[in-house]
Amino acid sequence: MADPLSADAFLAALRAEGVNVVEHDGWRTHNRNHKGPWGPVHGVVVHHTVSSGSASTVALCRDGYDELPGPLCHGVITKDGAFHLIGYGRTNHAGGGDPAVLQVVTDESYGDRPPGPHFGNSDGTDGNRAFYGWECENLGDGRDPWPDVQLDTIERASAAVCRAHGWSAKSVIGHLEWSDDKSDPKGFTMPWMRDRIAARLGNTPTAPPATPAPTVSVSLSRLIAAAKADPPRAGTPVSYSGVKTVEDALVAEGLLAAGLADGHFGTATVTAYAKWQRRQGYSGPDADGIPGRASLVVLAARHGFTITS
Repeated sequence: MADPLSADAFLAALRAEGVNVVEHDGWRTHNRNHKGPWGPVHGVVVHHTVSSGSASTVALCRDGYDELPGPLCHGVITKDGAFHLIGYGRTNHAGGGDPAVLQVVTDESYGDRPPGPHFGNSDGTDGNRAFYGWECENLGDGRDPWPDVQLDTIERASAAVCRAHGWSAKSVIGHLEWSDDKSDPKGFTMPWMRDRIAARLGNTPTAPPATPAPTVSVSLSRLIAAAKADPPRAGTPVSYSGVKTVEDALVAEGLLAAGLADGHFGTATVTAYAKWQRRQGYSGPDADGIPGRASLVVLAARHGFTITS
């Protein structure tokens, strides 16, 4: 049990562990603290999202929905191994769970796995107060694959928090180990993941594995043409598939609403890309929302596409 890390200390711990972190605007103050306290914290809960598509998954976890407002976790771990920081503080991820499980996790006193939970979301103790939470992009059907790079990030992010707090791997549990009405994560076992985390905690942090070479290319000249020709700039949309690639990257960065990623470089996309340019340090006419090579190179490197002329 411990006080939560500060947002800066949390970010530093992730990066020190070699986690590929993507920061989304406002993550440090995006939380549910008005609904109750966060902390003391006792561990990490790992979830699957029952969704596919990295950009839409990140947007869902950041914004939530009518019955469950966001953020739905602190970090979203997408299939490409990125750790999307979307919130910090109390988040709607763990819900109610078994107080006996909380006790053995706090004490790190269980064997291979905690005792089976007998309480759930409706009648359990408050887990949103007590845990960090990772939502991991996966359909949750037991068949959707877990890429090695994604599993590596689950391991690294969990180890980062354990190392920072002085916890062992027994402070990391799955949602199904916390609540009797949950089944996540499905597709790997938590004892297996805890073994990985324990092994990492016994070693000095190392760099993450190389990510696969990108396979999607975006033409800078065609992207600029689309941006300048799309409404309201000239009146006739220019169809180019690379626009959607860039829009999906902007959604993943938290700069564009998922519903506005429609394949046309219109007003919303221009505004979102201008925010991206300002994030890279540009201002004035250099942050006009029309892509330039330097800013696009950074976006491409973070989201797995290449740039052609």
